[in-house]
Amino acid sequence: MLDFQRAPQSYARLGGVAYLVIIALGLFGETYVRGSLVVPGDGIATAARIAESPGLWRLGIAGDLLMHLLDVPLIVLFYLLLRPVSHLLALVSSAFNVVQTSVLAANKLTLIALLQLASEAVVNADLPSSVLGSLMSLSASLHGYGFGMGLLFFGLTCIIRGHLMRRSGYFPPLLGTLLVVAGASYVVNSAALFTAPEVASALFPWVLVPAFVGELALALWLTVRGINVAAWENQAGLKFPHANSAA
Repeated sequence: MLDFQRAPQSYARLGGVAYLVIIALGLFGETYVRGSLVVPGDGIATAARIAESPGLWRLGIAGDLLMHLLDVPLIVLFYLLLRPVSHLLALVSSAFNVVQTSVLAANKLTLIALLQLASEAVVNADLPSSVLGSLMSLSASLHGYGFGMGLLFFGLTCIIRGHLMRRSGYFPPLLGTLLVVAGASYVVNSAALFTAPEVASALFPWVLVPAFVGELALALWLTVRGINVAAWENQAGLKFPHANSAA
């Protein structure tokens, strides 16, 4: 605790850089890799594209796993930054974030299944195309639902964190508001996916634009500006007056 209290600004900026890398990796995997290789509604075409570019597909999976690895220290940093506002809410937001990361990490198994199926189609020419297409479509669909499930928990994370930022005094209130809106867009997207898929299809990807704006703004702010250290130290001193002696 003592080391963090001495350098909250350094940790805030470190978190901002990690957040920017996470955003970049997420965009690479979701838009470039899967956006170029997955053909919605056509399992056969998807299998053919993945079989032609297995290295790119594996690179996308590796990037996703690195993204989830970076999630772990970022969760800890956000907890430390926001704990002075409310220990309980900072802990709850971290717990939701841990669930989100766990769900999305496990969801990579569906991407591995798609790669294995595409490879099997090349090796085993006797595999009926109808079976291959159905299995590919099923795996892709499961990945989409797993992704939506993880983002539901992350949406709740963002809403709580944004609320804490608005109350903190060391983050701009507007930044907290943007993060609350980002979280709400995640929740709406996931709720629509599970309850009204046709509505989700109509909303996606535009419903997630506020999420991208809010998260990118937060990552850039942490990297460039960090936090108001004096206000953070004041909050930390009020909430944890014996922190230094205990450390």
